[in-house]
Amino acid sequence: MMQVSVVIPVFNEAGNIGNLIRETAGCLGDLAQYEIIVVDDASSDETAAEVQELLGQVAGLRYIRHAFRAGQSAAIRTGVKSARQPLVATMDGDGQNDPHDIKSLLGHMRSLNRPEIALVGGVRRNRKASASKRFASRFANGLRQLLLKDDCPDTGCGLKVFRRDVFLDLPYFSGMHRYLPALFQAYGYEGSYQAVNDRPRRAGVSKYTNFGRGLIGVYDLIGVSWIIRRTALPHMPGTASASSSDNSNASAREDRPCLQRS
Repeated sequence: MMQVSVVIPVFNEAGNIGNLIRETAGCLGDLAQYEIIVVDDASSDETAAEVQELLGQVAGLRYIRHAFRAGQSAAIRTGVKSARQPLVATMDGDGQNDPHDIKSLLGHMRSLNRPEIALVGGVRRNRKASASKRFASRFANGLRQLLLKDDCPDTGCGLKVFRRDVFLDLPYFSGMHRYLPALFQAYGYEGSYQAVNDRPRRAGVSKYTNFGRGLIGVYDLIGVSWIIRRTALPHMPGTASASSSDNSNASAREDRPCLQRS
């Protein structure tokens, strides 16, 4: 019986997010329990109206809006803290991730049936990005693996499934979503990876540039390397109890100072 909270961070994705929500709900309709949490990072276009129009029409849809722009990692963290299910799937809001792959990643995690596997990540095949972005991604993945040794072939893929309780134990910083495999590994867990579809963007433009991401990535790599070297935890990976899950849900409800909801 698979249960999952799908967290979709968005910023100015009008023209993409509505179709993605409907498609995701159609893919997950036969799961035991699911919810779709759209976290709007203070969009300035019609993203909010597009999502709000579907509230009450799409089963399990929830909408949270940041009062000011805080970045993709902050939006993912907001969604995970608000999630009600033990497993979380993240997906980019531009529609380039295929929601049909969510059940495949969930099934892969279940088939492994090992508590130390706390994350299953997608590896994009036949990427539809420009040649320059594909080259930049390959270079960044190679450099990251060399320094962090996280064994992840495509950490930039937004489609991931992971345990909510483990994620909430990780240190938060802006940009952490690009380093989840390394952070999970530093906390004593493992990741597994599976090929997923990649689709072209239907509307709007990418919010990242190769140059801008590269500059930030250098600082992030240094910081994550420091975190890994300074992390030593004595516990063995295990499954959180129902009581600890309930407590984390309670704390999530108490700690949302900069959100607007509908």
